[in-house]
Amino acid sequence: MDILHKRVAGIDVHRMKHVVTVLIEDDSGQTIKHQREFCGFKRDLKTLAGWLQEQRVELVILESTGIYWKSVYAHLEHAGVPAWVVNAHHVKHVPGRKTDVADSEWLAQLGRFGLVRGSFIPPKDLRELRLVSRYRKKLVAMLAAEKNRLHKLLDDAGIKLGGLVADINGKAAQAIVDGLIDGQSASELIKLTGRLRASREDLLASLDGDLSPRHTMLLRELRSHIGEQEARLNRLDAYLTEAMQPYAWAFELLQTIPGIDAMAAAAILIEIGDDMTRFGSAQRLASWSALCPGNNESAGKRKSGKTRKGNSLLRALLCEAANAARCTLSVFKAKYQGLVVRRGHKKAIVALAHKLIRTIYFMLTRRQAYHDSGIDYAAANVAKNAPRWLKALKRFGYWPETAAA
Repeated sequence: MDILHKRVAGIDVHRMKHVVTVLIEDDSGQTIKHQREFCGFKRDLKTLAGWLQEQRVELVILESTGIYWKSVYAHLEHAGVPAWVVNAHHVKHVPGRKTDVADSEWLAQLGRFGLVRGSFIPPKDLRELRLVSRYRKKLVAMLAAEKNRLHKLLDDAGIKLGGLVADINGKAAQAIVDGLIDGQSASELIKLTGRLRASREDLLASLDGDLSPRHTMLLRELRSHIGEQEARLNRLDAYLTEAMQPYAWAFELLQTIPGIDAMAAAAILIEIGDDMTRFGSAQRLASWSALCPGNNESAGKRKSGKTRKGNSLLRALLCEAANAARCTLSVFKAKYQGLVVRRGHKKAIVALAHKLIRTIYFMLTRRQAYHDSGIDYAAANVAKNAPRWLKALKRFGYWPETAAA
C-alpha cells in the first residue's frame, strides 16, 4: 500500500486530555514515532500546535468526538496546520486493543495511507454563525412549547377559546387572552373578536370558565415569558439577516426556491456554506444531509433503504421547507401529489427534501436563480402587469383611438 503522507499525526481527543502520535518516515524508509499528551487548556493547545509545526507535520487526523474537537481544530487552523476531522464510525479500532495511545496511532496510520476522508468543516465565520442559528432553532421550539402551555392552561380553566378559533396565537385570539389576564368582562372581550367566524353566543360560552387567581398568575407569567422570547427571536433574526451580507448572492438565490423564506435560507446557508466544490456532487451533498437512501442488499435481495445518518439539523430544515413547497404552484407540488398516494406523506416529504437539496446544489454551483419548469414566467408576467401597461399606454397617448360608429 502506497504511503501518501510521510509526516502525519493522529490525535485522540478528549475533554481534558489529548493524546498525540506523530509518524515520520525518514530518507531510509524507517518510521519514527513520537507520542505526547497535552491537557485541554488554551495554553496546552497552543503548545500542541507549535509542537506539530516543529515536527513539520503534513496532515493531522482528528476523530469527531462530541464537541471537544472544535477547540483543537480551531488552534490548528490558526497555526496553519492542515487537519482533517473524520467520522468516528470509519475509524473503529480492533476490539480488545483500545487505548488512548493506540487510538491516536491508529488515526495516524489511517491518515498516512489515505484510508480516511476528511469531513466538511465550514469556515470559522459559518462555524460561529451555526451557534446562533442552532440557538434560534432551540428558541423557536421553546416559544412553541410556552404557547402550547398557555393553551393547555386555558383548557384547564374551562375556557374553550382554542376550539373556536383557527389559531390560538392569532391577533384576535391573543387580544382576548390578554383581556382575560387583565380581568376584563365577557362583554368587553366580545368586542375584541374582530373577524372570527364563530357566533357571538359560542364565543361567550367559550369564555365562561373558572379562571382562578392561580390560573391568572400563571397566564400572566406565560404572557411575559412569551413576549421576552419573541423579542429575543426578533433580535436573532435581525442579527442573522445582517450576518448574511458576505453571502448576499447565495442568500438571495435560495429565497427564490418555493418554500424557503429568509430565515430558512440563512439557516441552510450556514449549514452548507456557499462553496459547493467541497462536496463535489449533488449526490454527496444529499448523503451528507441525511436525505440519501441507504444501500442494503444481500444475495440479490434489496432490503431496507432507510436514509443514512447525516446532518439532522439540515434534514429538518429541508423537510420543513418541503412541507411548505408542496402547497405552492411548482414542480414540488406535482412531485408530492405523485408520491403521496403510493408512498405516504412522510416518505413523500423526504423525497421532496432530497429534490430541494439537489436543486440548491445546482443553483449555488451555477449561480442562477430558481426557474420552475412547470411555470410559464412570461405569461405570468404579462397577466400580472398587462392592466398597468394598458393604462399607461392610454394615459400617454400611445393607444389608438377607436373610430365612432
